[in-house]
Formats: sequence, structure tokens, C-alpha cells
Amino acid sequence: MSALSFEGALPSFLSQELPMPALPDPDLQSEFYTDVAPKRLFAFLVDTGLIMLLVALAVLLTAFTGLLILPFLMLCIGFLYRFVSLSRHSATPGMRLMAIEFRTLDGATFTTGMAFWHTLGFSISLAIPLLQVISIGLMLTSRRGQGLTDHLLGSVAIHRQAGS
Repeated sequence: MSALSFEGALPSFLSQELPMPALPDPDLQSEFYTDVAPKRLFAFLVDTGLIMLLVALAVLLTAFTGLLILPFLMLCIGFLYRFVSLSRHSATPGMRLMAIEFRTLDGATFTTGMAFWHTLGFSISLAIPLLQVISIGLMLTSRRGQGLTDHLLGSVAIHRQAGS
């Protein structure tokens, strides 16, 4: 049985890797990418739990009227949680717990603009299940473990370097 592959099934801009000379090479420095996909899953679960706690707090603070707009409340709190976290640390609290962070093509941490676009792409992927499935498939099969939004923006999740 062959491994899952998205080759030929995706537009050419997703199947071809962008040159990323400022980032660790996945063949020569694989330790930066090893187990990042499962760590992203655990980080997602941690972040989802924290977002749910914030949503529950918001519902309590609104004397339960927040229940009337619960999906919208979850979307807004989740978006702000991820946007602020990525803007400040280039990682969400769950990602920091798992010792991973995002980097741009030039190896830099996320700017506020990059954090916004990544959060928006992530939110759209969550809203459209097919995009989320494609994103997970790309994380599992691409050399750098990049999801759909990562491919579109030229970002990558790597192990956080010691001392950062």
C-alpha cells in the first residue's frame, strides 16, 4: 500500500515547495521538523480547551445571553485568542507548551500582519471541512509539515530553538 499523497491532486503552487533558505533544511536538519504534525494536533486540542474556557467565562459574564450567539462568540474569541498569541509569540499557548513556533520564509517570527492572515486562513479552513482535510494531508505529507495556510503564506511550524 502506498503512502497518502496529494501529488497531482493540488494546484501546482501547493505541490511545489517555495525556496526557504533562511529556514532549517528538512533533509539536513530534520530535528526541527520531527513530530511537528502530532505536536500541532496536541497544541490544537490544548488551545481549543482554553478557548472553550474563555467562551464559558464570556457566557457567564453576559448572564447567559451569550448562549444566543454562541457560535459567533466562539468564532470571535477563538480568532482573537489565536491572533493575539501569534502576534506576540509566533505561537499559541498550546504550541508553546509543545515547544513549536511559526516562522516566515525569511526565518523571522510572525508580524502582526502575518498573524492576522494565518489566523484568517486557519479559521476559513476550520469552517470548510474539505480545506481542513487537505491541510491535515499536507501536514502529514509535505517535507516541512506545512498545512494549507502555511503553503499559501510561506510559513512553517518548527521546533522552538533552545533559549527562545
